[in-house]
Amino acid sequence: MQLGKLGVWYFLDGQPAAQAAIMAQRIEQLGYSALWIPETVGRHPFVHAGWLLSQTERLVLATGIASIYHREPGVTLAAQNTLAEQSGNRFLLGLGVSHKPMVEGVRGLKYGPPVASMRDYLAKMDASPYSSIAPSEKPPRVIAALGPKMLELARDACTGAHPYFTSPDHTAMAREVLGDGPWLCVEQKVILETDATKARNLGRGAAQVYLGLPNYRNNWKRMGLKDSDFDNGGSDRFVDTTFAWGDEKAIAARVKAHFDAGASHVCIQPINPNGKFGDLDWRVLEALAP
Repeated sequence: MQLGKLGVWYFLDGQPAAQAAIMAQRIEQLGYSALWIPETVGRHPFVHAGWLLSQTERLVLATGIASIYHREPGVTLAAQNTLAEQSGNRFLLGLGVSHKPMVEGVRGLKYGPPVASMRDYLAKMDASPYSSIAPSEKPPRVIAALGPKMLELARDACTGAHPYFTSPDHTAMAREVLGDGPWLCVEQKVILETDATKARNLGRGAAQVYLGLPNYRNNWKRMGLKDSDFDNGGSDRFVDTTFAWGDEKAIAARVKAHFDAGASHVCIQPINPNGKFGDLDWRVLEALAP
């Protein structure tokens, strides 16, 4: 798989399937190499990826991320191999441990130690049988990795890592842990808005669902932010650290900073200035299109 350097990360659950396919086609036409889709409480990510792969020609479909708690490891391996074989190796499996409030609070499952749980899951995937026609090449996989130990696991047991909601400084740290070879696929939220007050308020709105999740908070503190930066929807420092906002040049500079820090792929998540969740801001994608 040739992943390419620039992709798009976006929630498509708010769009009917036919409209989601049109959006994926447009993203492909703009020259982006990959579309990353999450798994929360909406569509099944593998079923949705299969639909979008069938409606595109070159675009890589990546899960960012599929939760290891939602299916047995052998089932995940079967889905990965099936999608890779059906699409001509255009499926990238991204896995993650999700968050305790989601796993225990929403799903009613037991949340285990993140690194140990992921290591065990990957090992069981590798040991699972698969008797159908295999894809022509071994499908890649990345894991949601923020801290050094999970990054080491990404280095040792995966194709690479998929950090989410971080910064170029975190990218530099991640690259140091990963070394030269593994993929480093970084998500970056962007807001095409030059008014600082408006941009930061939009960032705070987009961050609300994440601010209470311990895995992110712990990583932001590793990045130098403090608990006080998470109060009242997030401080200016928090928004400026984790979001790219401003004009096209400012956003492009932030994306470049990730590459300069060692990212091999950056997936852009546009935040629409109209404040509507799920309403993709095409201006951003057109401005940064490869």
